[in-house]
This record gives sequence, structure tokens and C-alpha cells, in this order.
Amino acid sequence: MNYLEAVPPAERSAVVDLAAIRHNVRHLAEIARPARLMAVVKADAYGHGALDIARAALEAGAGWLGVAHISEALALRTGGVSAPLLAWLHTADSDFAAAVAANIDIGVSGWELEAVVAAARELEVPARVHLKIDTGLGRNGCPEDLWETFVGRALAYQEDGLLRVVGIFSHLAVADEPHREETDVQLQKFRDAVAVAEDAGVDHEVRHIANTPAVLSRPDSHFDLVRVGLGMYGLSPFAGQSAAELGLRPAMTLKTTIANCKAVPAGQGVSYGLHYQTAEPTTLALVPLGYADGIPRIATGGPVMVDGEVFPVVGRIAMDQMVIDLGRTGIAGTPASFIGKEAILFGGEGAPGVEEWAQAAGSINYEIITRISGRVTRSYIDTDAGTAADALEAGSAAVLP
Repeated sequence: MNYLEAVPPAERSAVVDLAAIRHNVRHLAEIARPARLMAVVKADAYGHGALDIARAALEAGAGWLGVAHISEALALRTGGVSAPLLAWLHTADSDFAAAVAANIDIGVSGWELEAVVAAARELEVPARVHLKIDTGLGRNGCPEDLWETFVGRALAYQEDGLLRVVGIFSHLAVADEPHREETDVQLQKFRDAVAVAEDAGVDHEVRHIANTPAVLSRPDSHFDLVRVGLGMYGLSPFAGQSAAELGLRPAMTLKTTIANCKAVPAGQGVSYGLHYQTAEPTTLALVPLGYADGIPRIATGGPVMVDGEVFPVVGRIAMDQMVIDLGRTGIAGTPASFIGKEAILFGGEGAPGVEEWAQAAGSINYEIITRISGRVTRSYIDTDAGTAADALEAGSAAVLP
């Protein structure tokens, strides 16, 4: 007997509102117009589920999809996504032949060019490539002093019918800090690199460098295409400015139910290390989410909302669970017990925001949503339609690894 055939209600769930995704895409696309919008769905769409998010983004008008790895792009193609799709981070073991065969655009910074060409030659199909210039971030991207030679190599392969230079791109380093002058420097270097390529004979389709913060704060960075990641998921890239102030709607709600509720005396230690001890008799409630579910171990003090009231996590977060101090007595073992009540860590009307968990963890909102693990069920709702999509177990065929 397969004991998993009948799937019970999710004990831990990351609920994603596809209506919020579509709203954010439409909003950001309007800001970026006439540039087109690339929806970045790498890392399983920042933990939201790549295939479902890709479909919602395309429905809302995204013209492109972007991922880091070719394997991510291939999974989208397997899922039936035929839209223009770019993958930009590669290793010597990346399957360039599969990418070329699947009509996936490939970002190249230098060494990858010959590997891509070898795959195209073998398949007798020209590869679609985007040439990347390093304008200051210092990760991948062709160094400035090698750019002219790099462009020349690409054009020679294009003359041989082995590739098509579709785009030129780069990546901004500090666009989330709009006052930083480095963004001006990077944009000028990008314009100069584009000019060198165009003078050499590159007839590109798209130039792109803008990420979410640049879409919102630097219209001069939009060029032909903008790459939207964090903003599509309804989160702000700016310190001190909320998603609501930017016209964005957070898409994910992380929730579970209280697993235990018990009365304890003053001086009761809580969790490993006993770094927290109750100051007076109180009631502790157990929240069955921990660092194996993606909650940072160091995020003591992170907020959990139960019955409309927010309680901070006390004691160290463990692998599977965390504890909140309810600050009251006389409820354990009574109808007022919290056992079975919904506990929301972030998302949802009136609930804590991802940013509060990021602050507790000394991190950023990007990390909090992206690290929610595969042990947490992803489920999908559509508040525009007023219906719920089928809940999908993370790791199933429809949710990418």
C-alpha cells in the first residue's frame, strides 16, 4: 500500500498567490515600457515554483524568462514553456548541446563561447548567445580590455553560421542603493561596450542591464529589456521603502499550525543552549518549522502571528521547530489552547513581512524566500479568480528542484 496516495492537508505550506505575481509583472512592465520585461525564475523562482510562476508571468505580459543554469531552462522547456529563455551561469559540465537543441539563449562571458560553438557545430544548429561585459560587478562577464577581441570572435563564428549574437548584457552591483555613483559608472561602461559591439557589426535584438531596483529607480538603465526578479515576487529591493509603497504585492505566505502548547514555570529554559529562560510562569507554543525548512537558525526574535497577535521566537531555532512565548497562563489543556491554530511567519494581510525575518537573521529578503526548503509544500491560489489551484508537493514533477 502506498501510504502517500491520499495527500493530507499540508502541515507546512508556502502559499503563492499567482494573482500577485501577475499584478507585479504588469506593474513593473508598465514602469519599464517601452523596454520589454524578462521574468527571472532562477532558483525555483526564488522558492515560489518555477513552472507556475513562469506561466503566470507570461500571462501577465513578460516577454522573456531568465534563469541561472541550463538545467533550470531545460526543466521549463520540458514543462511546455516555449517563450524566449536565457541561461547565463555555466560550468565546464553544462550541457550546451541540450540548450542549443532546446532553443535556449546562452549568456557567454569568454571561455563558454568555444564550448557553445562546438555544440552548435555538432548539431548543425546556430546557437543564440548574449555577450556579457563586466562593467564592475567582478563576477562573470568579459573584462573590458578583452571585450573588443571577444566581440570579434563571436562575429567570426556568426559569419560561419554557428551562432547569432542576440543580446549584450551586464549586471549592476549597487542599484539597490540609488545614491551610489558606481551605477552611473557601470551604465556608461555598458553604453561604451554596446557601441564597440555595434561598430564591429553586431546587430543585437536586446541590450539589458537593469534589475528590479534599477527598473524602479533608473529609467536610463532600461534599454531594450529589463530583468525582474525580486520585484516580481512582491518584495522591495530598497531599505526603508516598503513593497506597498512601490505598488507591489508579496506573493508568498509561509504558514503552519501550532503543534504543542504547555504551561511552564518561571526560569524554564527554551531550546538548545538555554539562551532564553522564562521570566515568570507562562505558556510556550511550538511552531513546527525550523532550519531544515529554510528558516535561518540565527533568526531568534523572528515574528509569528497567531490569532492576529504577533509573538517573537524565543530561544534557538532548531532543525524542525521553534518556540514562541505566549506571555499568559491558564490556557494549556483548555479550549483556549493554541494547539491546531494557524501560525503565519510572513505574508498575508496584517501578517509580518519577509523583511522582519531578514532583519532577525541579519540577512536580506531575497534569502529568506529563496531558502524555504523542499520539505515545505508549495500551494497556489489565484485571488483574482477566487479559486485555489491544486496544491503541489515540492519535488513533484510540476515543481522544479
